[in-house]
Amino acid sequence: MTTIEQDAAERRYPTGEGGTPRGVTVAGLGGGSGKSVVAVGLAAALVRRGRLVRCFKKGPDYIDAGWLEMAAGRSCCNLDPFLMDEAALRQSFLKHSCGMERVVVEGNRGLYDGVNVAGAFSTAELTKSLGLPILLVVDCTKTTRTVAALVLGCREFDRQVRIAGVILNRVGTARHENLVREAVECYTGIPVVGAIRRRRGDFFPQRHLGVTPAPEHDRAAATVDDLADLAEACLDLDRIESLMTAIPEAGGAVAPAPAVQIIGTPVRIGLVRDAAFQFYYPENLEALRDQGAELVEVNALRDRGLPPLDGLYIGGGFPETSIKELSLNIPFRNAVRSVAAAGLPIYAECGGLIYLGESMQIDGQDYLLAGVFPVRFDLAQRPQAHGYTILRVEGDNPFYQKGTEIKGHEFRYSRPVAWTGQPGALVMKMERGVGFMEGRDGLVSNNVLALYTHIHAVGTPSWATAVVGAARRYAKEAARLCSGET
Repeated sequence: MTTIEQDAAERRYPTGEGGTPRGVTVAGLGGGSGKSVVAVGLAAALVRRGRLVRCFKKGPDYIDAGWLEMAAGRSCCNLDPFLMDEAALRQSFLKHSCGMERVVVEGNRGLYDGVNVAGAFSTAELTKSLGLPILLVVDCTKTTRTVAALVLGCREFDRQVRIAGVILNRVGTARHENLVREAVECYTGIPVVGAIRRRRGDFFPQRHLGVTPAPEHDRAAATVDDLADLAEACLDLDRIESLMTAIPEAGGAVAPAPAVQIIGTPVRIGLVRDAAFQFYYPENLEALRDQGAELVEVNALRDRGLPPLDGLYIGGGFPETSIKELSLNIPFRNAVRSVAAAGLPIYAECGGLIYLGESMQIDGQDYLLAGVFPVRFDLAQRPQAHGYTILRVEGDNPFYQKGTEIKGHEFRYSRPVAWTGQPGALVMKMERGVGFMEGRDGLVSNNVLALYTHIHAVGTPSWATAVVGAARRYAKEAARLCSGET
């Protein structure tokens, strides 16, 4: 059973406690403060208590979301106020909270960090929109009473932001913990609901793009269990549950979700999902299904070809970490190139774009790829793009109308080092962000569109309609040719 099918099945059952879920946001003072350790551990510990838990991740994030999904046992959805308007964001939050008992939202960056001096799109603004309280995680390394000043500053900075509890991270001795705890509670009046001791090593090993994804971690399930143990030992779970706020709009006995009325012929869309390509928002896949797509998972590392399909979606990921296996699977590469030439609609983003290129150079060695586009890539030592993007569609392509504005994000170390095309042929203009080259993005060949920007279906609802629509047109034309019609 897929994650989305599992989620649909879960909605048949009413929640406990009168059907009203209760939620909290885990936030920090900055990146690396310990938010993920707390959020993943808390979610896993609540599951052990028999709670139905849904996790959300704030911001454009696949990796933390993957760990939160493992902890809760169901898909982790993203909440991004830059990519989504407030109404769509809140609708998605309520929809996916429905049927749950506990909701855990993990923030990103520092609590008040946004895209400008006003803190637009910050975790703080998100919590105000959702009406959730905050568990503030504070790194206590080499500090004591100053922690109270930091917490007090966060409380006073915006009194509409409700910090319900504090979790002390990386405390040293028992004396250190007691001193910080007393200072925080004395000067702020906010309860300390957990303290995690400093330890050697890291639950989430780092690499060039940050935390190692759960699918590539050799003991991911054991790590989640370790974090649940940590939460049970170090967090006051009873107190934390009492601090959670009810989400009444998502409450009530949950009846089976009504079947989506599909207008048009169902189509089969391939989903390249393996260790190299793993970055897919569950909401994107849900949106494709809602439009009438049957998603067929294929593996670019192991499969020797493609099944009959009406479209193909190649998401992002880390092709560089599996580059040898991708290159050696010549039958799959040839199959992708063949269906692209035959007009199969293909949507590819970031890692998918790389795979459709001619080759990628790693450590001085060139690895051949699908060769749909005449471009070669390599991997730089520093990020080549990192942040939100805004694109304006200017050229013909299989999925977006001209003039469409798309909001997305990019985060990559890869770069094109040789391309025989011209920047003017790229169909999208970057109004924010880096893109593929010279302020543009979007390579097109037949019915293939590949770009560096990742989009979210809640923020770009026309995307799923367009992808499934292109697949339907392809299927209809294929059926016409098979029947011998002219």
